[in-house]
Amino acid sequence: MKRNIYSSIDPLDHRYAFREGMKELEQYLSEEAKIDYQLKVEIALARVLAERGICDPSVPEEIKSAAGEIGAEEVYREEEKTRHNIRALANCLQRRISEEARPFVHLTATSSDIVDTANALRIKEASREVVQPALEELLQVLMDLSLEERDTLQIGRTHGQHAVPITFGFALAEYVSRIGGRLLAIKKATGNLRGQLSGAVGAYNAMSLIIDDPLNFEKEVLEKLGLKPASHSTQIIEPEFMLDFMHSIISCFGVLANLSDDMRHLQRTEIAEVGEYFAADQVGSSTMPHKQNPISYENVKSMWKEFSARMGARYQDQISEHQRDLTNSASARFQYDMLAGFHISTEKLTGVLKRFAIADKKMEENFQLQQEMIGAEPLYILLASYGHPDAHEAVREMSLKARQENRELSDLIRDDDELNEYWQQFTSRQKQMVADPAHYRGKAAEKTEQAVKHWRDRLNL
Repeated sequence: MKRNIYSSIDPLDHRYAFREGMKELEQYLSEEAKIDYQLKVEIALARVLAERGICDPSVPEEIKSAAGEIGAEEVYREEEKTRHNIRALANCLQRRISEEARPFVHLTATSSDIVDTANALRIKEASREVVQPALEELLQVLMDLSLEERDTLQIGRTHGQHAVPITFGFALAEYVSRIGGRLLAIKKATGNLRGQLSGAVGAYNAMSLIIDDPLNFEKEVLEKLGLKPASHSTQIIEPEFMLDFMHSIISCFGVLANLSDDMRHLQRTEIAEVGEYFAADQVGSSTMPHKQNPISYENVKSMWKEFSARMGARYQDQISEHQRDLTNSASARFQYDMLAGFHISTEKLTGVLKRFAIADKKMEENFQLQQEMIGAEPLYILLASYGHPDAHEAVREMSLKARQENRELSDLIRDDDELNEYWQQFTSRQKQMVADPAHYRGKAAEKTEQAVKHWRDRLNL
């Protein structure tokens, strides 16, 4: 009987299951996928046993054929009897193959050889085939937006207050750079995921009974899976390889959350510099029909809050007593949710940015709210550069006076005999920066182009 998906407890299963990102990940992260990847490791083991002349060449073919008939439901039913997941898997294989082939199923391996290697392989492939391409698409969208908006005037903000001018493209280019750096970290951590085939305590005891060079045997098995052996396994692979990968994912997730938070704040009614796409039939409030909420950005931040908190368990999973204990037997199963949540959020953010509404006129209006005050920084810097002994204090006092009298700084400085002497030394361009700080953008546009070019070249996008 087909299970009703809305009977599931995990929101990933009942709320996000129909999203394209979840469907893409099923072949790597689902329970069916877990069994499939464990069977791949068993097949690779049998192939090398055959290549070494330890079993007949027909054995790995029998195991491969049998593996194609085994699903998670059958293995789970068998585990109800064995109370052991990998012994259940081996039993399901052995009952389908000849008596001559049965002794070579799982020969010399321990459970973690199969489980940890399969997990490393499926995470590696999920990262390369699904997660990284989605991040690259997000970067492409951000790069295009950054260049389109490289000259769009926007007030820079620090502490939520108006600071000095930038461009909106410059603000977006920050995230091009940060996500680009995190993508490199994800690629590196993905490439460093390792496997193992070293036996019950990692000392190759069982293999040494029938194989003269067990370390090379391990390497040969893992090569068939596209993995390298860990430098020193016990019964488990050194946990730092997977920990580094999960850290790279969650640290990138934090950048997505930061970008979402910035866009959410810029969508506030009183700011209204950007807008999220709102479908014709979409509802923003059950009681306020006029509401159009930044729901996608808020969802990304909310997902990050949930899954970043799970890194604490990943760090605790580093600790395993002696050669192995099972204190990660439950907690480690939840790490795949972290990858799924991250990927769903990546795709959500890409989708909303593809239909991004940018109100450049509103950005200009907001800039003009304190335009007369924004010239304070260039005025202070120029006065100091022309030799004023206490330029910062002089401009601070003048800024207060400008607010009180509702006048512009450039007017006040010309009324001040002492400061006017410095003002007359300014070049026309320097005076323009103070009087009309819309021109005081530094290298915002150039830095935007530089960031986009750097990451396009670095990531071959």
